[in-house]
Amino acid sequence: MLGPLKLECGTVLDRFPLAYQTYGALDEGKRNAVLICHALTGDQFVANANPFTRRPAWWPDMVGPGKVIDTDRYFVICANVLGGCMGTFGPKETNPATGRFWGLDFPVITVGDMVRAQALLLDHLGIPDLFCVIGGSMGGMQVLQWAAAHGDRVFSAVPVATAARHSSQNIAFHEVGRQAIMADPNWRQGQYLEYGVSPSAGLAVARMAAHITYLSEAALHRKFGRNLQNREKVTFGFDADFQVESYLRHQGSTFVDRFDANSYLYITRAMDYFDLAADYGGSLPKAFAGTKTRFCLVSFTSDWLFPTPESRAVVHALNAAAANVSFVEIATDKGHDAFLLDEPELFATLGGFLEGAAGVRGLAPR
Repeated sequence: MLGPLKLECGTVLDRFPLAYQTYGALDEGKRNAVLICHALTGDQFVANANPFTRRPAWWPDMVGPGKVIDTDRYFVICANVLGGCMGTFGPKETNPATGRFWGLDFPVITVGDMVRAQALLLDHLGIPDLFCVIGGSMGGMQVLQWAAAHGDRVFSAVPVATAARHSSQNIAFHEVGRQAIMADPNWRQGQYLEYGVSPSAGLAVARMAAHITYLSEAALHRKFGRNLQNREKVTFGFDADFQVESYLRHQGSTFVDRFDANSYLYITRAMDYFDLAADYGGSLPKAFAGTKTRFCLVSFTSDWLFPTPESRAVVHALNAAAANVSFVEIATDKGHDAFLLDEPELFATLGGFLEGAAGVRGLAPR
């Protein structure tokens, strides 16, 4: 249990649970800690199977013994975000004041709140600062928030496939997903857990719509084209005639078994509210004024959810703040999800950056 924590909405959490997973060992000087921040539907099980859902690790090619984020060398921490549904304080928990599930009575949270909760976790673990903070997508937003608000605790930062604020297009996609959930009759104004039901249909549609944004048109064409699903001709009906339809339905149906609908509402809203420059008079360079953090930003050519110009805007702001920053745009047709997939240039880029930063930090060589 951690706390107290004052949320940006004004609510104070006196005590709250925050679930996390660690890998490797903290060195004697407590200088080798790496915080990995997960994306929207991720969890703390970055390098091992989720014991609750049985799903495999979500970044197995990146994190582990001898890998880019080497758990034989680094002490890796990954925490389920505030508002999540894998053990951290969220809307599926019970409100002690009412004895009911929180539901929509849960306070609205922000990316800043998520990061402050993680800072409390570091205090709890006795870790004064981090060798590196790394994450993609919403995880990258957390990385930027860490560097801006807690820069004295961040030696190096790796924001991948992310932006300093959520675009209107991304807010629009999130709103479609939220409305799908809230239109499901089983949502019950957010109190579905009390009735023993789940807005599964709405949550599945939300996941299907979001999943389209994680891929590129080229990736969809390469994987599916207009291929039919287990048939030789169209049915002239509304079953899944095409492989891409079947794929999206599968993504939706498997998602509802592992994620809470209200958590989806709250976490997407936190992403929508993210606008790093807004806390610094509208000036993004001011967010990083005087920073000593070393940065490596990565974007992907086919990522239209967080396109390269949004990463470049952060790089320009860091340059204006005279920060130590490198930037790589990786050519790939895998879309936004490229940061989670087998992408050799990503591994080489991050491996080189971490090795250089470790040398400056004075960490023992591999």
